[in-house]
Amino acid sequence: MDPFGDDTPVYVISVAAQLSGLHPQTLRTYDRMGLVSPGRTAGRGRRYSMRDIVMLREIQRLSQEEGVNLSGIKHILELQRDNVRLREELAKAHAALEELANELESTRSVAARLAQQRRHGGPGGGPGSDLVPIRQTSVVVWHERGRE
Repeated sequence: MDPFGDDTPVYVISVAAQLSGLHPQTLRTYDRMGLVSPGRTAGRGRRYSMRDIVMLREIQRLSQEEGVNLSGIKHILELQRDNVRLREELAKAHAALEELANELESTRSVAARLAQQRRHGGPGGGPGSDLVPIRQTSVVVWHERGRE
């Protein structure tokens, strides 16, 4: 879930200005600076989402209450976006590691059962015959180019 709200672009600039408590020209300036990137209609009109409105309010709060300049605000917002992206990547990596751990545990369990069967008169014999390849698994780690 995105902490900044719904990303569906529905509000025209005048409504977005009212909802955010800012002047429409301020919204245009923020758009040009890349602080907020509203959706566009076929005729190039801006359409703001609830996520955009929340971002505009946060920009205003940082500027008015915290005294942060627009360049600093842009940097803060980029760091917040990076934080969300990294948390999502971390959650995916954690899920993949958990899946690998479960697979390893399952493989160890099967190998242990086979070894016990062979020790107690099961099929096989000879040195190393209690070790049976169960499944070969490869692990591939991906990372975005230029982000090392």
